[in-house]
Amino acid sequence: MSWLFVFLGFCFLIILHEAGHFAAAKATGMRVERFFLFFGPTIWSFKRGETEYGVKSIPLGGYVKITGMNPEEDVPPEFAHRAYYRQKVWKRIVVVAAGPAVNIVLAFLILFGVAYVGSEEATQSIREVVPKSPAVGVLKPGDRIVAVDGSRYLSLSPSDRTAKFREEIGSHECKGKQKNGCIAATPVKLTIVRDGQTRVVAIRPEYKASAQQVLVGFAFGSQATDISVGEAADRAGGAIWSVARGTAHVFTHLFEEKQRKQVSGVVGISDVGHQVIEKGLERALLLLAFVSLSLGLVNLLPILPLDGGHIFWSLVEKLRGRPVSLRVMERATMIGIALVLMLFFLGLSNDIGRITGEGFEVR
Repeated sequence: MSWLFVFLGFCFLIILHEAGHFAAAKATGMRVERFFLFFGPTIWSFKRGETEYGVKSIPLGGYVKITGMNPEEDVPPEFAHRAYYRQKVWKRIVVVAAGPAVNIVLAFLILFGVAYVGSEEATQSIREVVPKSPAVGVLKPGDRIVAVDGSRYLSLSPSDRTAKFREEIGSHECKGKQKNGCIAATPVKLTIVRDGQTRVVAIRPEYKASAQQVLVGFAFGSQATDISVGEAADRAGGAIWSVARGTAHVFTHLFEEKQRKQVSGVVGISDVGHQVIEKGLERALLLLAFVSLSLGLVNLLPILPLDGGHIFWSLVEKLRGRPVSLRVMERATMIGIALVLMLFFLGLSNDIGRITGEGFEVR
């Protein structure tokens, strides 16, 4: 049943994305011919007004067909004034940007709601120790971690402090290739408080392909917190900014092996979604928010055929004062498709690597 919820979640995000394009096109006076979920042969459809709505058979996204999206398209004279490329540049940008904007706004609303209604802050106390992990026999539930490798981060909030502790642990790596189950070359030194006494323990963490880093094998506890509307909005905005900055860093350092490993495909996201849904509604909503945010941000990359590519070339047209030639657009689209396929290949390879521990051996 959880896989069904993952699939429905993806469909929901696609429909909202395309609905953003659809609503903006209608609002700016353009003619929308089709609004379909998925691609390929049509499974079911109906027509209402001038627009055909339906579902196709290949579950790889969706689309909204606006009259005149192709500059060389033969448009009936009665609809020429409503064609996409007959509109002002700002209208075209609004229509194209509306899809990613809906995904980003949805992510903000979910993150805001989760923060305001069910906000929890991580504590430094250990809630549980994972069976058969390096932490077994060394750490116990109730232990309080006060430093990792000597770093205490006293100026940070408890939640940010635990996040820094995780980063410190993750900085330890195995010798050579990072394979699932390998042990870090150097131990992580944890300063803990147990029964009122402070002690330092050394543990060699184990690399987990699913987490893409080494783990000691414990989970921090949490406690409920009451926050204001402003603080909830600030947390939601901060999370979005952090993801946006991280996404930009990954794509601008894509030739670095560590950053390539951050790219995930549909298989990987589906598997995470399946696991998260089984852990509760709040985590499922958070995953939905971050997938929606990623969908919006990736679509804003300035390459065709993504939405960001259309925005980029519309701005170029505005600056030039005249339309960009169709030949240039076609070449840009070919390059963009190659880049999108490369990202798809990387994501698929990483997904296979998480499942088998090997992948396509992409370096």
